[in-house]
Amino acid sequence: MAEEWDVRTRLVQADADSEEGAPLNTPLVLSTTFRAHPEGVGFSAADLGEESPYFYARWSTPTVRTLERRLAELEGGEDALCFSSGMAAITGLLLHLLGPGDHLVISDVCYAGAAEFVRGKLRRFGVEVSIVDTSDLAQVRAALRPTTRLVYIETPCNPILKLTDVEAVGALAREAGARLAVDATLATPIGLRPIALGADFVIHSLTKYIGGHGDALGGVVVGRRAELAALRQDSLIHLGAVLSPFPAWLILRSLATLPQRMASHAATARQVAAFLETHPRVHHVLYPGLDSHPQAELARRQLRNTSGMIAFQAENAPAVARRLAERLKVVKYAVSLGKPHSLVFYLPTEDLQRTSFQLPPELLERYRAWAGDGIFRLSIGLEAPEDLIRDLDQALAP
Repeated sequence: MAEEWDVRTRLVQADADSEEGAPLNTPLVLSTTFRAHPEGVGFSAADLGEESPYFYARWSTPTVRTLERRLAELEGGEDALCFSSGMAAITGLLLHLLGPGDHLVISDVCYAGAAEFVRGKLRRFGVEVSIVDTSDLAQVRAALRPTTRLVYIETPCNPILKLTDVEAVGALAREAGARLAVDATLATPIGLRPIALGADFVIHSLTKYIGGHGDALGGVVVGRRAELAALRQDSLIHLGAVLSPFPAWLILRSLATLPQRMASHAATARQVAAFLETHPRVHHVLYPGLDSHPQAELARRQLRNTSGMIAFQAENAPAVARRLAERLKVVKYAVSLGKPHSLVFYLPTEDLQRTSFQLPPELLERYRAWAGDGIFRLSIGLEAPEDLIRDLDQALAP
């Protein structure tokens, strides 16, 4: 693929084959079993090599492998490994890298599923965990130990859109002999390239913006080829959370429009966030594309696209949530994000804390400084900004 091409051209041209009669789109291969040769590959995962032929769908398939190569190229990584969901990608990586006595440093605010897994099962496996505000470099530095194997961050974090300086935290992790994993789901590869900033692994829930249509679950880890080959043998093949070819094919379809979709998400989100900042019933709007964001300078420095997620607060939030659920016509009152539809959902701070980490008092206070008594998470879709603003305005009215 021509490296000088813009990412928009590369993603569209990725399927192109110069051979006459070749399909313009990647074919969907649904077979679970592939013709083998007695000397081709053994039945053990340990026999799997980089040039091994396709053998069984739990190991790899042509459609999924095409998606992996395309995601690796998009992220600037050597290779990628797809899983059946973003959660499977997270747990597969953590279980592969960490064992009894190892130490993990993790963001105090991250995806609830990751937080619950770390707080519960990972600690029961004997992994020591430090929960810190990774936007504060002094806290990250103080948390690192000789036994630290991994620093895990999410930026922008879900749902309060706090940012972490990937380059600075990556430098701290390397000094300590640890690796850095970045969940960049909300930013997407269009908005953030963690590997170029020093990350060892990048995680995405493909279910969100990369899939983009609300019809396919998936997850991916991007990194160095040798490390992902070991991850495939250890976690993917043995834990079995493989991505099926059909959702992989749907996600491949979506990649061609990812840059245009993210440009639309971000442009509309900026207009809606600016409207919410001026609304009399709304306060404390958080959007990385606004100058009012507490880390606006970091956003300008590291994010090439500020995505479509907005967090905001409102007085008497539970009553406002009921009004939004009853009155909204264009925006849907529902969970998840990154779809063509705009979605909003109210998250009380107590629920956020309960589903993420039992934070010590000093971290809980910092959390409340961002989230207050609760936030509305608004995922901007692909509708016209004027329609979204008009719909939110009428639903927020007394």
